[in-house]
Amino acid sequence: MQIGFIKKTNTNKMLNSKTIAVVVPAYNEETQIGMVIETMPDFVDRIIIVNDCSTDSTADIVRKYQGKIFRTLPDNKRDESENNIYSRAEEIIRKQNKIELSYFAKSEVLHENINDKIILINLLKNSGVGSTIARGYKWAKDNNIFCTAVMAGDGQMDPHELELICNPIINENIDYVKGNRLTHKSAKILIPKTRFRGNSILSILTKIASGYWHVSDSQTGYTAISNAALNSIDLYKIYHSYGVPNDILVKLNIAFCTIKEVNIKPVYDIGENSKMKIRKLIPRISWLLLKLFFKRLWVKYLYKSFHPLFILYNIAILMLLIAIPYGIKILIIILKGADANPLTVLAFTFLFISGFQSLLFAMWMDMQDNERLYK
Repeated sequence: MQIGFIKKTNTNKMLNSKTIAVVVPAYNEETQIGMVIETMPDFVDRIIIVNDCSTDSTADIVRKYQGKIFRTLPDNKRDESENNIYSRAEEIIRKQNKIELSYFAKSEVLHENINDKIILINLLKNSGVGSTIARGYKWAKDNNIFCTAVMAGDGQMDPHELELICNPIINENIDYVKGNRLTHKSAKILIPKTRFRGNSILSILTKIASGYWHVSDSQTGYTAISNAALNSIDLYKIYHSYGVPNDILVKLNIAFCTIKEVNIKPVYDIGENSKMKIRKLIPRISWLLLKLFFKRLWVKYLYKSFHPLFILYNIAILMLLIAIPYGIKILIIILKGADANPLTVLAFTFLFISGFQSLLFAMWMDMQDNERLYK
């Protein structure tokens, strides 16, 4: 792709005087990355391109764009010289932030100077889309960016919708905003059927696992997150592969972060080369969501703040698991044409109905408790 002309400027055009950064995960996007850079809205203060050890010329193309546009970030970092008997907790956090970079994938940060609008972070080993996003988030957190969005390096996200994604962070004090393509009128036409069905299945499972029961289109990567939310989760623990949006939702829910969805259009067939194999991903992400569900249940509703739904969920799961052998035994007896033992039938009926009722009550409590987090 030919490199377009970018005017050198130091003009700050911010949204409501807040700093905006966009993390662009990129792996072998030499045909698309230039378009992503050139169409980025002017209000963006930093374009953080995280190159996941591409084997093509992605990094070289990005380097050609650097040094052509500059933007000065406001000096809004907190004075770290403060030290008194009440500042120990904050001092521990500052030290942790400094050493946690060693927990991320090894990388190098390249830019022309401190005010270069385009930041290139090269991961030294291919680490997955989740690792690239996490590394970009780390840069944004360390530089105290108020709102950090994510846009794919393949150009599948309309830059004209970026302001729509960022506005709830800027103006409504929302912690996390995500796009929703499934509600667009063109979704069933534009989105490949396999992906549409797979996304719908994973969205249902994500509702249960994350506690954000109103969330749809769980797999969209067009998102924005506040600085407060970035500081509330362990970024280096973000899932490294394509389950990253699901994992982030669970982490944010455990941290009691608010979320909002905005309607965006699906974008396909613009030259992108998808590396996602949906049929392989559904089982993998489903297993991830099962583990995340139990993590949320134990961390949020037992360790952090006890809630009766913790007991109800566990009772429901235990009863339903115990009911399975009884159900199998009854089914085998029926298939043989024999009469099942009334006590076996009674035990199965009691366990199944009680477990199912407990599950419904737990889910209802879960919905009620998390209603406040969905805006």
